[in-house]
Amino acid sequence: MKELLSILLQRIPKSPWLNQYRRVDLDYWLLGSCLALLGLGLVMNASASSAVAMEHHKDLYYYFSRHLAFVVIGLLAGAVVLLLPIKFWLKMSWPLMLLGFVLLVLVFVPGIGHEVNGSKRWLNLGFIKLQSSELAKLFIVFFIAGYLVRHKKELQEKLLAFLKPLLFLLLFGVLLYKEPDFGATTVMASSIVLMIFLANASLRVAIPLLLIVVGLGGWYVTAENYRLARITSIADPWQDQFGTGYQLTQALIAFGRGEWFGTGLGNSIQKQFYLPEAHTDFVFAVMAEELGIFGSLLTLAVFVFICVRALQIGRRAEGVKHYFAAYSAYGIAMIWGAQSFINIGVNLGLLPTKGLTLPFVSYGGSSLVVCCVELAILLRIEWEIRQSLIRQQGGAIMSVRELTSLAKGVGYAR
Repeated sequence: MKELLSILLQRIPKSPWLNQYRRVDLDYWLLGSCLALLGLGLVMNASASSAVAMEHHKDLYYYFSRHLAFVVIGLLAGAVVLLLPIKFWLKMSWPLMLLGFVLLVLVFVPGIGHEVNGSKRWLNLGFIKLQSSELAKLFIVFFIAGYLVRHKKELQEKLLAFLKPLLFLLLFGVLLYKEPDFGATTVMASSIVLMIFLANASLRVAIPLLLIVVGLGGWYVTAENYRLARITSIADPWQDQFGTGYQLTQALIAFGRGEWFGTGLGNSIQKQFYLPEAHTDFVFAVMAEELGIFGSLLTLAVFVFICVRALQIGRRAEGVKHYFAAYSAYGIAMIWGAQSFINIGVNLGLLPTKGLTLPFVSYGGSSLVVCCVELAILLRIEWEIRQSLIRQQGGAIMSVRELTSLAKGVGYAR
């Protein structure tokens, strides 16, 4: 039996689940931080969604149980993604980009697209409603990362090399504009701009690209009166407390009630139908009310850590010349960073109201599952970097000190 098991293990491809030393090999700092956010999301959803769940479904834990199911699905999906080499995503970057485009188009097809509050962002798959933009953001990151690898030299010399990927971004942006989903457009554009900038692009061609993106963003904001109203309302939300400033004023009240250490778990008043979307867009405000400024700042610190960690993984991947992995890591870091910044900024009244979830925390199946997949991709990238370092030493088993010393040569240190 032991011999049979040994033969089977030898036939299983090496992965973070089973490395060359037959043990689990993961970046536990990144994994632990993201799992902590998932746990926090479970706790806050159980609290923030209780009132609306009881009112609409007569089940206090209706949204919590669904959120828990999404977390389990996301973790299982992430476990599978960990088995896939990063070169698989490079090979599939074009097909995935086309799939993302198709998914964004399908939301406008009657009978398939699902509309909520005037926005067509979801696909009705019967057993689940899929938000197309969540997958599209990740797929466009893979496509741009592949493009940057294939046209690295051109990007340092020609403006036209930048315009080609910009056309794809514009195409995706038009579809998101029609949904409408300005938040997803902003996150997608921010990720692409950061990826191009960190790909050592020449400033003389990067700056015109940035100006074009900013110009398109400015036009997008001013194209509709309701968007302008959202922007002007954040200056003084109390001027129209029960109109355009309603969500923000209720969120600010939640922050005020929380003070330093909060009112305690489950003791939020604002979740009792005062604050709309308490378990999705404004879960951070409920968190601030129940856990206080201290709990909110601690959560913010975790978000900063995982984004910085993702950027470090990208930098280290560049150090061992894994450029596609590096640019993908940069893109994922920006997706997490931009989405967290926008969500928290909206809750604090620093940004106009947008329908963006807080990664790993807010209720939402598509967002949770994609976040877990993105985490798995980062863990795989980090693992492949260390495998490259080990191969540089002829596959020799190294101590942590020896591996760290070698890693410093390419900007890597665990």
